[in-house]
Amino acid sequence: MDGLNRSQRKAVETLRGPLLVLAGAGSGKTRVVTFRIANLIRNGVLPERILAVTFTNKAATEMKQRVAERLGRALPKLPDVSTFHSHCVRILKRHIQRLGYPPQFAISDVGEQTAIARDALRKIKVSEAMVRPGDLVSLISGWKSLSLRPQQAAAAACSDKEHLAAAAYRRYQQTLKLRGMVDFDDLLLLTEELLTDMPDVHREESGRYDHLLVDEYQDTNGPQYRIVSALARSHRNLCVVGDDDQSIYAWRGAEVRHILNFKRDWPDATVVYLEENYRSTAAILDVANRVIAYNKQRHPKVLRAARPGGEKPRIEQYENEQAEAEGTVSDIRGRIGQRGLEPRDFAILFRTNEQPRLFETALRQAKIPYVLIGSSSFYDRKEVRDIIAYLKVIDAPHDDTSLLRIINTPPRGIGDRTVEWVMARASEQRIPIWEVLGRDDLLHGLSAAASAASRKFRATIDRFRAQRADRPLQTTLAELLDEIAYQDELRNLYPDADERDARWNSVGHLMNALVEFEQGRDDPRLRDFLNELMLTTREEPEDKEKRLRSNAVALMTLHAAKGLEFPHTYLVGLEEGILPHHRSVAIDGPAIDEERRLCYVGITRAQERLTISLALTRMKWGKPRETLPSRFIFEIIGQAEKFAEAAARHAEKTKAGAGKTRGAKA
Repeated sequence: MDGLNRSQRKAVETLRGPLLVLAGAGSGKTRVVTFRIANLIRNGVLPERILAVTFTNKAATEMKQRVAERLGRALPKLPDVSTFHSHCVRILKRHIQRLGYPPQFAISDVGEQTAIARDALRKIKVSEAMVRPGDLVSLISGWKSLSLRPQQAAAAACSDKEHLAAAAYRRYQQTLKLRGMVDFDDLLLLTEELLTDMPDVHREESGRYDHLLVDEYQDTNGPQYRIVSALARSHRNLCVVGDDDQSIYAWRGAEVRHILNFKRDWPDATVVYLEENYRSTAAILDVANRVIAYNKQRHPKVLRAARPGGEKPRIEQYENEQAEAEGTVSDIRGRIGQRGLEPRDFAILFRTNEQPRLFETALRQAKIPYVLIGSSSFYDRKEVRDIIAYLKVIDAPHDDTSLLRIINTPPRGIGDRTVEWVMARASEQRIPIWEVLGRDDLLHGLSAAASAASRKFRATIDRFRAQRADRPLQTTLAELLDEIAYQDELRNLYPDADERDARWNSVGHLMNALVEFEQGRDDPRLRDFLNELMLTTREEPEDKEKRLRSNAVALMTLHAAKGLEFPHTYLVGLEEGILPHHRSVAIDGPAIDEERRLCYVGITRAQERLTISLALTRMKWGKPRETLPSRFIFEIIGQAEKFAEAAARHAEKTKAGAGKTRGAKA
């Protein structure tokens, strides 16, 4: 442990009782976590009695590998390292029958959730004009992150829309349960219910481990917080690692108060501050410390640079957003090639998904390669979703959403009119579409060709369903692709050979995932493979590091940038209404604090050089509008007290401009 500083060593050597490790940006958090697990094992703790919980599969895999490297020897058993949701799946497999679900439950994807939400709204006679299915799914997810069941959601509802959604929530949950399904939020909510309401389940699950370590603790939501507390209550060997200054996920249920109140929850806790930053220069950290100090609800800490000096961060003002994009790209172009700099050494970070368009145009015109992080996932590609839908129908044919996706993909003579007919019969009889396809009396009225095509489709799926238990899953998939001639379908759809090959290769990657799954299990089941895919797509929409390995300028949101670092970083659009976002400005208070943490995260991505920029005017509804510099810029330059005055002048100008516009129209 010679390579550890004093604070890191203290965290690694504290082996008993509650421990809070406040790991500032770039302070070597991952190193401390893995050293500590290895040190527990060196001091006699059995690896299998250690549970470490992370937020992504990638982080879990990396943690296991680093622990093995630290110990320098092969272990008969490894620590249990997994994501929150994956660990909850294991608990539910052991106990979910106690809650009235089948042990082989399915995890619904977003498409299935939306379809169930649409059906729930239809059943209570609420039109999509009043509550859209996607909005219902979002509201239900928010309630579940607060551990609110349908009855409690109804009591908590404020607006008419929320009251209607709460009524639909009950139907939504009933349908999921009847189908033997859970949604992503249920994985946490049902686990919390088991640990809270069933003492024997709590004893069994908490008794499996002697030590619990939680990474990124500032990102936990309510159910995760209560699951952690339940699992650690008996042995009290709970180590949580995180940084309240990097808590930026309130929009998906994370509550910064969990890490702020850790000492109150565990009064005997040891608290270790990791404040030495190994990433950024002192000049960059000076700006970061200055900004985050304006958040009052935080653990007091100051990042100290292991690397003194450095170039002072610049603040650039541009006439408009076009000039900002062109100026930023011009600066990057002028630096590429200097001192060996390449496109991969640069990143442009922004607050909203609308901002990158102009930067993409400028980069293309300058012929500088770039990669947009946060775009569609591998599992969002059409060809991948098609094949997954086939596998879902083979596993559970009553899945109407997946069945409708593939019923005529590739084309097999079941056109839109036939699909509408079948859907109408299913709705009349209140049965799944699959059952309609198996009943001659319900298919009566279709043309002979459409009826024959429908029966043939069902017979194909039935045959694969009957064979799935007798042959490897990879064989099932290979025969399915051959049966439906999916490669021919790609040839028909995509005349460009490169695109066609890329899409067929995507199907090949899915086959690779299936083979890896089978090789790693004694009893591989299709349902388990589909559930694992669901966890992967929800927990890790894309592999950011993999995409960043290309030699290209990185374009990404501040949320996507967390955990990454770049030698040259451009933080663009620092204007009121963008950063901080206009929704947060309207709410103020904790919402502004989270926006300030986002700004802090952006600043601390920079290793060597930081450029902050804003546009003095921005186009809104086809007209240039004067902007107000972000309050965070006032804080950076030491003039925070002048922001209110500037905001008042800007509001007066805006009001006067609006008055002139109304007068001209009159």
